[in-house]
Amino acid sequence: MKHLLCALAATTALTSGAIADEAISEFRIGILGGENAQDRMNSYECLREYTEAELGVETRLFAPADYNGVIQGLLGGTLDMAWLGASSYAAVHIQDENAVTPVLVKINLDGSYGYHSIGFARADSGIASLDDMKEKVFGFGDPNSTSGYLIPSIEIPTLTGASMDSGDYFGEVKFTGGHEQTIVAVSNGDVDGGVTWADGQGNWEDGFNSGALRKAVDAGLVDMNDLVEIWRSKPIPEGPVVLRTALPEDVKAKMTTLVDGLYEADPECAYGVAAGESLGFDPISHEAYESIVAARLAKAN
Repeated sequence: MKHLLCALAATTALTSGAIADEAISEFRIGILGGENAQDRMNSYECLREYTEAELGVETRLFAPADYNGVIQGLLGGTLDMAWLGASSYAAVHIQDENAVTPVLVKINLDGSYGYHSIGFARADSGIASLDDMKEKVFGFGDPNSTSGYLIPSIEIPTLTGASMDSGDYFGEVKFTGGHEQTIVAVSNGDVDGGVTWADGQGNWEDGFNSGALRKAVDAGLVDMNDLVEIWRSKPIPEGPVVLRTALPEDVKAKMTTLVDGLYEADPECAYGVAAGESLGFDPISHEAYESIVAARLAKAN
């Protein structure tokens, strides 16, 4: 990491004047919810350092309490970059299609860029499927989460034949506030079952290769042997890394190149930013998310 920072610092000495001319005095990275704020900040600190060295301006991290904090920051121009979930990206695009530009997507170890919403419960609860969740308490992360609400709210009713309203099929539907909160709530028995995100690859006991379960295992919050999978969604397109469209073109190009090369330059940093094992990031465009935009619009009507 130190070698890359030195190289970036040398580049900065040649380019910082041009950036200053284009009125960039700082760069602000938003971090979507999923785990507690301090862990999110720690995971992104290396990216913050690289960004500051590359752009030659102060770089700050923001970890709002909920997804909407990042969404509103991007819409209001107070955030310059974020890795969004597909549903959060759709929320931004629907409100202002010119606010952000999707540039990169996380790539799984098999080369795909999909993931799943994973339904899970305590292994000792006697719950093995959605059938066993009838009249029980189901925890969801955030209304703006793709895997933590949007996709389950579309796919699960087709299996249960009932709505997601509390008392219709599930005894109660609760929002926990985020993926980590859902995992902890299920583990502690505060809710009977929940959903979170994972690439669905690798070993269950590791929390898969990447995702909220993997981060929870890494943090020592949960032993996957104490949990059991009870439902899995169809593949969901991984959300994009987005940049504020109004940023100077050279800043957007530099940040795209920086994040695109993060895995090769610093695998440990990429692990933290990508929430687990991956092959880094590859280019992506809006077209990959048109189905999620349509799903979000359909839910709003």
